[in-house]
Amino acid sequence: MHTDNLVTLDRDHLVHPVVNYRSHEQRGVTVLTAGRGAYLQDSSGRELLDAFSGLWCVNTGYGHESIVRAAEEQMRRLPYATGYFHFGSEPAIRLAAKLVELTPASLQRVYFTMGGSDAVDSAIRFIVNYWNAQGKSEKKHFVTLERGYHGSSSQGAGLTALPVFHRNFDLPLPNQHRIPSPYPYRNPLGSDPAAIIEASVAALRDKVGELGADRVAAFFCEPIQGSGGVIVPPKGWLKAMQECCQELGILFVVDEVITGFGRTGPMFACEAEGVTPDLMTLAKGLTAGYAPMGAVMISDAVYQGIAEGGGAEFPIGHGHTYSAHPVSAAVALEVLRLYEDGLLANGIALAPRFEEGLRSMLAHPLVGDARSRGFLGALELVADKQSKERFDPSLKLADRLFEAAYGNGIILRAFADNVLGFAPALCYTSNDFDLLFERLERTLNAVLDQPEVRQALR
Repeated sequence: MHTDNLVTLDRDHLVHPVVNYRSHEQRGVTVLTAGRGAYLQDSSGRELLDAFSGLWCVNTGYGHESIVRAAEEQMRRLPYATGYFHFGSEPAIRLAAKLVELTPASLQRVYFTMGGSDAVDSAIRFIVNYWNAQGKSEKKHFVTLERGYHGSSSQGAGLTALPVFHRNFDLPLPNQHRIPSPYPYRNPLGSDPAAIIEASVAALRDKVGELGADRVAAFFCEPIQGSGGVIVPPKGWLKAMQECCQELGILFVVDEVITGFGRTGPMFACEAEGVTPDLMTLAKGLTAGYAPMGAVMISDAVYQGIAEGGGAEFPIGHGHTYSAHPVSAAVALEVLRLYEDGLLANGIALAPRFEEGLRSMLAHPLVGDARSRGFLGALELVADKQSKERFDPSLKLADRLFEAAYGNGIILRAFADNVLGFAPALCYTSNDFDLLFERLERTLNAVLDQPEVRQALR
C-alpha cells in the first residue's frame, strides 16, 4: 500500500499514545518499515540510527533471527495457553523460574502481564490485597516521586507524577502522594550525594508521618527516573530508600520497567546497591519489544500473606487473559539468553564510551547537563548555563530538536522540558556511537542556528 494511503488511514482511524490528537492529524504519521541491529528504516527508505531502542525496550537491537524462530516454533506448537483454571505452559513456567534466579533474592514469585502499565496496576492490587489480608485495611495510601513515571493505567497514571498524564483524567487520586525528586542537577541542596540522599529519606519520613504509617501501603520508585527526564540519583540513594521503608513498615516497590535487563549495566539496577525490594515491576527489555509482556516480581512474604488471606475457599480475583502468554514467554527466554551470551557484557564494556560522548556535548552552547548510567542517559538543554534557566515553552524547542535529529538520521526522545533522552540498544558498537555523537552535534548546531533559538540564549 502506498504511504499516502497509510497516512490517510492512520489519520482517520488510529489513535496514538501520548500525542496531541489535532497536531497528529495535521502532521501525519511517520511510517517505520524495517529494522536491523541499531538501525531503522522509514517508508521513504531513509536509514535512521535508533538512539532510544524503540521506547526504551528493544535492548537487543532489531532483527535477531533466533528470537523470531523462538516465537515461530512456539506459535506452531502452542500459540496460546490460559493461566486460569490451574493451566500453564512450559515457556511461562521456565521463564518464571529464570526470573526468580536473576532478580534480587527477596523476589520468589512472578505474575505475568502484557506490559509495564498493567504490571504497576497489578502491583497496586496485590499490595491492597496483602494489607487487607493482614488486617491492616487502613493502609491504602501510596507515595511516589515527583517526575516519576509508573505507566498510564487508571491507577498507575496517578502514581505517575507528570501533569500530562493527569490532565482531564481526574488524577492523581486522593490516596496518591509524592515527595521531591532527587534530581541532582536541579536539587535546591546542590549536587552533594550525601545531602540529596538525606533529603529524600527525610522527605519520605515526613510524608509518611503526615499521612500516618498505619495508613501508608507502599513507596514506588524508579532506580533512575526515565520519562521524568532520565534523572540519575546518587549511588546509595536506592538502598537508603529501601532501609527507610523497612523502618517505616511500608512496602518498597522498585519499578524496573525501563532500567531492567542491562539498561544500566547489570541485569537489574537493584543489583548495583544490593537492594531487595518487596515487589518489582518489569517489562520492555523482558522481550526486547519483540512481543508484549510485563511482570510483577513478588517477595515470598507478600505472596504468602495474600495466599493465607485468601483462605481455602476463594480464588484471588486478579487475572488477565494473556497473562503468561506462551509465545511472549518463549521470546523472553531467548532474549535473556542473548543478554547472557554477550549483549550485557557489550553494554558494560561500551558504557564509558557512551558517557564520554554525552559529556563531550557539555561544550555546546545549548547543553547544561549530561548524565548517564550504563546505556541510559540524557542531555538537558538550558537558555543560561550559569542560572540553569530553561527555555520558554513557547519556543517548542523539543519539537525543533526532534525534527532536526530525524533529519540528521537519529531517533531520540525529546522531552517537553528540553531534555534529550537516550537509550541505545546493547548491540551498539563503537562505530555506532561515533555516528550517534557526530549526528547529535550536527543536530544541536542546526537548532542553535535557528534565529529564535539563538536569540533565546542568555
